[in-house]
Amino acid sequence: MSKTTQVRPRVSEKAYAMAQTGTYIFVVPKDTNKVEIAKAVSAQFEVEVVSVNTVNQKGKPIRFYRGGKFDNGTRSDMKKAYIRLAEGQSIPVFTADEPEEATDKKAAKKAKKGKE
Repeated sequence: MSKTTQVRPRVSEKAYAMAQTGTYIFVVPKDTNKVEIAKAVSAQFEVEVVSVNTVNQKGKPIRFYRGGKFDNGTRSDMKKAYIRLAEGQSIPVFTADEPEEATDKKAAKKAKKGKE
């Protein structure tokens, strides 16, 4: 009986910036090890994994307002995996390309402003 590990990309500005340098960040289940994470990424995105580094991140304490008073709590703990891929490979989830239509509209808007 083998379990399948689902990894999901970490969506943040830092994650996108690191993806441009070749390191991808994923949120993974807390009980997985580096070998399982490498196999899951390889199977899910069809890429060759060179290295895996993991970080167990504790949830930050937060304070929120509920029911007319302040209350304390914490964010959830998470395990993050920093994945490096083989040279020349990438994961399309992390591409920051804008659609062509959006860039064309921006260019037209700039040109229109320049004429005024």
